[in-house]
Amino acid sequence: MILITGSSGQLGSYLVESIPNSMGLDIEPSKYTKLVWDLRKDPSEILKNYEIDAIIHAAAQVSVVKSVEDPKFDAENNIIGTLNLLEYARKHDIEQFIYISSAAVYGEPQYLPIDEQHPTAPMSPYGLSKLTGERYALLYAELYGLQVASIRPFNIFSPRQDPSSPYSGVISIFVDRAKKGLPLIIYGDGKQTRDFVNVHDVIQLINLVLEKHATGIYNCGTGKATSIDELANIIIELSNKELMIVYDKPREGDIKHSYADISRAKALGFTPTTNLKDDIQRFFF
Repeated sequence: MILITGSSGQLGSYLVESIPNSMGLDIEPSKYTKLVWDLRKDPSEILKNYEIDAIIHAAAQVSVVKSVEDPKFDAENNIIGTLNLLEYARKHDIEQFIYISSAAVYGEPQYLPIDEQHPTAPMSPYGLSKLTGERYALLYAELYGLQVASIRPFNIFSPRQDPSSPYSGVISIFVDRAKKGLPLIIYGDGKQTRDFVNVHDVIQLINLVLEKHATGIYNCGTGKATSIDELANIIIELSNKELMIVYDKPREGDIKHSYADISRAKALGFTPTTNLKDDIQRFFF
């Protein structure tokens, strides 16, 4: 049995759907969640009747904004929650532990593309808590022999993003505004770049790590940079509407450029299939 935490979330829900013999756990009930549990508490009790072979830990407090407003809450969820799960894995001889990290651990890039050896300097409590959870997982590998892999996704997109959320991905926000005939708001000059990767590519890499019992850190992206201007124009074209782009002042803490070096993932057999325009049309229009 493969335990998938965060199964009510964007990535976790797709993982439950796509991985055979998997079981979802989350703090909130959903059709993808079999076990409802708060990982800030020891999960041993709720898992006692299950034979768990591997854990994919996708549960997290994912709001950068909320992490800045309440860093203690963020740490309790992302650090203590991870530690509780690692302790369970250690005590029950779990074969594999896959930690879903984030490109937020890198902070402002010192060079591009960003590889796994890039210095880590998070710019938010969220990025720091994800990095701390990752380092705990890798330390458990060293100290206790737990087989650990950490995957650092860049900008995941899927139809299950929530555009009403203040920290949702820019794609779902742009699409939602386009469907309503509203102007697309870009914070900054629009030249900033991101590496947008569809959720199915993230699942592809997780499956490769599972199958090959891979360990260590893996970036998950496309290796391609897309400017926010390019993204906005793609969505305007797909909407078949005459929409304006409005430029607003840059948001504090936003990095200018980011895209992944995915050489390590490719060495496992990872082949990204993301086609931004086609995927946005398929997912949203």
